[in-house]
Amino acid sequence: MSGSPRVTVAGAGVLGLTTALALADAGCEVTVCDPGGPNASSIAAGMIAPVFEAVLDQSARPHLDLLMLARDLWPGLAQRAGIFLDRSGALAVGDEPWLEKVAAGFSALQLRPMDIGGEAARGLAPGLSDAFDEALLSREDWRVDAPTSLGALASAARAAGVTFQRRIVRGRGDADVLVIATGAKEGLEDVAPELARLSPIKGHIVRVAAESAGATVRGEGVYAAPGSGLAFGATMEPGRGDVAIEEGQAMPLLAAGLRLFPGLRGAPIQMAAGVRATTPDGLPMVGAGAAPGVMLAVGSRRNGWLLAPLVATMVAACVTGRDAGPYAAALDPARFGA
Repeated sequence: MSGSPRVTVAGAGVLGLTTALALADAGCEVTVCDPGGPNASSIAAGMIAPVFEAVLDQSARPHLDLLMLARDLWPGLAQRAGIFLDRSGALAVGDEPWLEKVAAGFSALQLRPMDIGGEAARGLAPGLSDAFDEALLSREDWRVDAPTSLGALASAARAAGVTFQRRIVRGRGDADVLVIATGAKEGLEDVAPELARLSPIKGHIVRVAAESAGATVRGEGVYAAPGSGLAFGATMEPGRGDVAIEEGQAMPLLAAGLRLFPGLRGAPIQMAAGVRATTPDGLPMVGAGAAPGVMLAVGSRRNGWLLAPLVATMVAACVTGRDAGPYAAALDPARFGA
């Protein structure tokens, strides 16, 4: 297309904002449309965690190279948007049988974690329980503070010329390209039939009001991520598309988190729930949809923060007629057929 492409981005989560910034940097005229309010990105813990994602989730292991590539794009994005990227790493603690399973996951990926003692672990994660005398540490996993980082991305996008409208998108309108980055379907299946392939996964997270810093801690069935308080997460509830907070889901997370950080018992808590979108193979749909002028950036499952710079780079390349990179076929929305 000639001139500066006019692009509407539907969705102001991490995928939408990062994509809008990449498109603006590529010379596009960009408008982000979003109805406002919390979204899955704002509720998330902001983990940039390719290694433990692959270690703890066997379905992610074949995609470690893709996850690492996305992670490696984060320093550039953080510098561009003024985001603090915490590289303290992540450590796993738990009873011996579980740690052995975690170690086996590292071995399956031909990775070697650092085996450290409990005192060293508590130095990396202040407040960690004295009950743990061993931990497995990886410096390959990073994190950002999700709410702060969303604000930084929005500010960087505005400074790059992106405009924002508080509304729901129903179609491409007069834009040259519509990028759907809504996460959930949001009623756009008529515009992009590929969205029918998405399914929801509800997730609860519990934030404890406490000073927190240091490494992310992985325990059996829970993580503890510093940031705006200490976040204990997160449930995976396939097929659930509502955001109602259920104590029956949230309180076990809190209990598991307090086993890691018992000194936080009695501290104020905040429970939240969001909905992630996933595809049949767990990888996002990124690239051109079947309808003319429609691009997709959806379905990142629980890795939206990790994958955002890769998704943004690929969408910007597609819109401007450049090579979308080595994972274009693997993430092609057409891979699931009609």
